[in-house]
Amino acid sequence: MKFDIIEKKRTWDGYCKIDVYRLRHDKFDGTKSPVLEREILERGHAVAVLPYDPVRDEVVLIEQFRPGTLSVSTQNPHMPVWLTEIVAGIIENGENAEDVARRETIEETGCTIIGSPELISHYYVTPGCSSETVTLYYGQVDTTNVGGLHGLAEEGEDIRVFTVTAKECFAMLQKGQLCNAMTTIAVQWLMLNRDRLRQHSGL
Repeated sequence: MKFDIIEKKRTWDGYCKIDVYRLRHDKFDGTKSPVLEREILERGHAVAVLPYDPVRDEVVLIEQFRPGTLSVSTQNPHMPVWLTEIVAGIIENGENAEDVARRETIEETGCTIIGSPELISHYYVTPGCSSETVTLYYGQVDTTNVGGLHGLAEEGEDIRVFTVTAKECFAMLQKGQLCNAMTTIAVQWLMLNRDRLRQHSGL
């Protein structure tokens, strides 16, 4: 299967960038598609971390304001504007995914990842309109004395950090309180791997 990019032009170059493509692609029946025009959001690639302490059996979660929720919440007041999430950040020039995992975990929670982070998944966020991918890790941390307010003031971050037990975290997912994809994927992974992580820690 092949595709042809006929034209690509940048129409917005702000915090997020938008490129407009004119393209054709092979179809499953062996023919070519008509020329399609598609707008693609370019915001870079992200790294997310599930900070979990297998000794204390606690998950570190964060809560923060998310502007992308505004238009949804005005139509559906049951959808929150302040989201409960895991650690996440954008890969900057000169960084690799593991660098970002360690940096963002410290900046957003005050925790330090112990040892090497374990890769959970590398996936597209919304490939119908964005190039963004997420590299998702599990990071072992010590949750002793974790909590409070974190984030970088120069980036407008106001992050509330708190811990819950793994069982409490699973219940939050089942009740629909974790309504973003990276947190949902990470917590489902923890459901499958919690026993292994705890055994590896000597419990």
